[in-house]
Amino acid sequence: MIFQRMSRIGINTNLKNVLVTSGSQQAIDLCGRLFIDGGDTIICLSPTYLAAINAFKTYNAKFVEVDMDDEGMIMEELEKKLIENPNTKFIYTIPDFQNPTGRTLKLERRKKMVELASQYNVLIVEDNPYGAIRFLGDEFPPVKHFDTEGRVIYISTFSKILTPGLRLGWICADEGFIEKYVAFKQAADLHTDSFAQRMTAKYLELYDLEEHIHKIKSVYKERCTVMLSCLEEFFPKRLSYSKPEGGLFIWVELPENVSAEHIFSEGLKNNVACVPGTLFFPNRTSRNALRLNYSNMSKEKIIEGIKLLGEVLHRELQKETTFFRFQTDS
Repeated sequence: MIFQRMSRIGINTNLKNVLVTSGSQQAIDLCGRLFIDGGDTIICLSPTYLAAINAFKTYNAKFVEVDMDDEGMIMEELEKKLIENPNTKFIYTIPDFQNPTGRTLKLERRKKMVELASQYNVLIVEDNPYGAIRFLGDEFPPVKHFDTEGRVIYISTFSKILTPGLRLGWICADEGFIEKYVAFKQAADLHTDSFAQRMTAKYLELYDLEEHIHKIKSVYKERCTVMLSCLEEFFPKRLSYSKPEGGLFIWVELPENVSAEHIFSEGLKNNVACVPGTLFFPNRTSRNALRLNYSNMSKEKIIEGIKLLGEVLHRELQKETTFFRFQTDS
């Protein structure tokens, strides 16, 4: 089934190119074990996935952040960072509905990323757990689809398309890399839980996974639409936020003087949880954003939660406006 899914998205592979892992998080950790020597540079988006930051920090990686816009990582900025950091080991990217922003890397930028990786002789670790959960817009092939040199390592998981409780993921890479991954994985857990693998294989034998994914996308589309509508209605108009075409997340950008941690704390007092954006910047370069997740709550809960969080934001932005006027008058 992994081969079928890879073929469906434009990646032809075989047994020698795939390693089953205990979730995609183990795959990320194995990338750190295999490639990172202390002080090596990892280039990533600003912001990027928190658990990848934590995994790579374990191996004393140096993070270089690249800015993004609504079309994903900015390639001119990426090339600049590659020139400035010739000891870069790999580029870490989540091209589809990125965690935490929900943004997607557009087609021409995917091609350009592979070209730059080849030109500057670095690897790409493509973390793609959300690619199948597209409910709007055009589907793009993975970054690895454009790889002709075996320099893109593709990671994915069943946790977003089947069930989160099954920690079952995979790495697709050049055969030489897979052999080394296997050696490191055997030192960690010998093999991925065979019971989880058998359950998944049996499910895929008895049921249509694509039909299941279609249902998931329908639910997420509805919840995302509700949350975006609530943001428009209940949040202060001066805030900006992403409008994802799939995945699980919406990224809300706050004014520079508003602390995301404070908004998080005030939200908890009203029984509303979000994730402060600071955590997603490996070098702690920003404090003023929030990650919202629409995947697990009913429409009613989403409406209630966003309304309460909007009240918190209106109060805090009013304080900021009052303080600014006081300073100006003084």
